[in-house]
Amino acid sequence: MAVAIRGARGGGSGGVGAGFRSFFSYRIFVSAMFSLLFIATATVLLTTRPSTTHQHSQRFRSGGNAYMHRTFVALNSDPLKTRLDLIYRQANDHITLVKAYAAYARKLKLDISRQLKMFDDLAKNFSDITSKPRYKSSLFETDGNLDEDVLRQFEKEVKDRVKFARLLIAESKENYDNQLKIQKLKDTIFAVRELLGKAKKNGAFASSIAAKSIPKSLHCLAMRLVEERISHPEKYKEDLPKSEFEDPDLYHYAIFSDNVIAVSVVVRSVVKNAEEHWKHVFHVVTDRMNLAAMKVWFKMRPVEGGAHVEVRALEDYKFMNSAYVPVLREIESAKQRFYLEHKMENATKDGSNMKFRYLEHMSMLNHLRFYLPEMYPKLHKILFLDDDVVVQKDLTGLWKIDLSGKVNGAVETCFGSFHRFSQYLNFSHPLIRERFNPKACAWAYGMNIFDLDAWRREKCTETYHNWQNLNVDRALWKSGTLPPGLITFYSLTKSLDKSWHVLGLGYNPSISMDVINNAAVIHYNGNMKPWLDIAMNQYKNLWTKYVDNDMEFLQTCNFGV
Repeated sequence: MAVAIRGARGGGSGGVGAGFRSFFSYRIFVSAMFSLLFIATATVLLTTRPSTTHQHSQRFRSGGNAYMHRTFVALNSDPLKTRLDLIYRQANDHITLVKAYAAYARKLKLDISRQLKMFDDLAKNFSDITSKPRYKSSLFETDGNLDEDVLRQFEKEVKDRVKFARLLIAESKENYDNQLKIQKLKDTIFAVRELLGKAKKNGAFASSIAAKSIPKSLHCLAMRLVEERISHPEKYKEDLPKSEFEDPDLYHYAIFSDNVIAVSVVVRSVVKNAEEHWKHVFHVVTDRMNLAAMKVWFKMRPVEGGAHVEVRALEDYKFMNSAYVPVLREIESAKQRFYLEHKMENATKDGSNMKFRYLEHMSMLNHLRFYLPEMYPKLHKILFLDDDVVVQKDLTGLWKIDLSGKVNGAVETCFGSFHRFSQYLNFSHPLIRERFNPKACAWAYGMNIFDLDAWRREKCTETYHNWQNLNVDRALWKSGTLPPGLITFYSLTKSLDKSWHVLGLGYNPSISMDVINNAAVIHYNGNMKPWLDIAMNQYKNLWTKYVDNDMEFLQTCNFGV
């Protein structure tokens, strides 16, 4: 019995130690073979062209541009030099790779060496217990009865070592158990994804807040303009309407915004790139709160070249009332519901946020684009521009494009399966599924040439009203003006060349500068507007160069451009 116990302990110790030593010897052997193979290859290369050894070692240390220059020179002189360059480059890459693996191997060697010593010591400790004279004479070499007290002490020491062995094995197990490694990696990946998802949500929320808030400088500018109007009322008397505002032979633009500096940039960029300035007429519509500031700006800073600017308030259009406009009815109804829910404390935080977002998308300045024929009854064509665009070329060619009887001229945004109707409309609803093709290509709002005569003929505003009334519960689309636009002008949109309108400067940092420079209109759609601190620096100068920096109030308000 004693011999059996002693043999089991000794055999276990020898097996563990032998396994570690054979594993470690194998790793050293593999590393040595790779090193010898590399040295042999390098020796052959160096002995083949000894005169160029110093030259090419300098080439390894030289910069990328110098290396490329010498490579092209080699192409023109001797093809074998180019071949040699490639061989040296490949060898240098593998030197780096081998060094990286060597560093990791050294770390593994140290870790394994430490573990090997601990396991050897632990196995030795197990064997040494049976070699103690007290236990040896009283338990393993006696022919009489065993001493219970000695056996109890022996059992305690063995259990203490077993407990320590289990802890050590549990800590080391993941280094040898592939399934445990895989599971730990999966858990880590899952945790990182959770953190990434939360970070994205928080980032999107913070970006949305930054995009919708009014910068201090922009607020200051509006206040200064209003103060100027109050201080000098005689300078800002209402002008009589100009005949140019209704002249269909001129080039008319519609800009709906409450942002003074943004509108001024759009107007300046159009005029600076136009040839006959006096033929361009800008119809600016804002809300009552920003009307005075907008008028004072264009009074103090008249557009160069004799271009014409009409500034009006949304409230000036008397047909814009809740009896005629479905969105106004929805806004009034939503405000009443929100007030009642808030008063009754039944609205959750998320619900409140959703309601505010919905009301924002329902802003009448956004939906005013669906009433262009009624706003400008004497015009035949009009170019709609968002306030976050910059014009880089003469746009008069848009009025010469034959829309082939269509109402809307726009740039399509679909590629592959992206930006199709299915992304904007609810095709699980029978009304949508029966009327529209889910694979139909979407187009961009922000620069649209509208044939107002065709609009009146096709009764597009009436179509828009019908669909808005059907979408009171938001079952057909969620929010925004693009989905109802896609519906209203379905099969009535003419696709324009993509160079007319390039989008994404407010969210996509990867747009090619060649594409941007070739575009007639660039659009900062997205949260990173060029007048905000979160704007992308690589695109911001394309907007700031049209800012009127000579305007005194911009300097007073420290407008950061």
